[in-house]
Amino acid sequence: MKQGRSGSKTTEIRLKREIHLAILQSDLEWENPQTNLAYFEQQVISLDEQIDLALLPETYSTGFTMRVKEFADRDEEVLGWMKRVASGNGVHLAGSCIVMENDHYYNRLYCVSPDGGYVYYDKRHLFRMGREQEYFSPGNQRVIVRIGKFRVLLQICYDLRFPVFARNRGDYDAILYVANWPAVRNEVWDILLRARAIENQAYVIGVNRTGKDGEGMDHLGGSCLIDPKGNVKARLDDQPGLLLSSMNYSKLESFRKDFPAAKDADDFKLL
Repeated sequence: MKQGRSGSKTTEIRLKREIHLAILQSDLEWENPQTNLAYFEQQVISLDEQIDLALLPETYSTGFTMRVKEFADRDEEVLGWMKRVASGNGVHLAGSCIVMENDHYYNRLYCVSPDGGYVYYDKRHLFRMGREQEYFSPGNQRVIVRIGKFRVLLQICYDLRFPVFARNRGDYDAILYVANWPAVRNEVWDILLRARAIENQAYVIGVNRTGKDGEGMDHLGGSCLIDPKGNVKARLDDQPGLLLSSMNYSKLESFRKDFPAAKDADDFKLL
């Protein structure tokens, strides 16, 4: 494990205008946290020291199970794992898991920094076709985390279908979507990720899983980074893999200055 990098890197990254990403696209062992966490830890350990942000899929420790009582992270074991891996490898680490808090269950996206600090976002839009709303409680606010010069809006899977909730109010520079997006709607994934980038003049990061889950649902990956103009900068196919790319703040800043569409946006309120 790459020890001794977290302190200095935390200081340096606050000023960075280019953020290096590692998207870890993988099949998930159904309802098997130990196997999934061990796999992802080895993947993070293998990353180059240049990586600033490592990204995991939605419910990466269990798969998209509705057996929340059995697999919720009650004692912050998964969060503790994220803190240890982020600190030991000097990276920001983001991904969602099932948590229980005050007798409610949430699909919670954590973003953990190398110094152990973290923010979290609870999934707002619950996937009723998968009966998610019967087991989980919805989040009630948008959450934005700063990584270097970038302000990153945290979102989860089904949130992608709701552009008003993700509308840029001049408060972010990139959107992160972690997902278990099924193969049957793979084209929708591709289209909506590009739409969110174009309409919000922001980078969009999509992190999806591969393989068949415990309910028999197939997933085709398609994890990607899309630039603020809607161009696919990097993309994985339907196999497990590692996608390395970067976001450049100076290029984003220049594009927004040259094409200031946000100045003509309609006014409205969000949570």
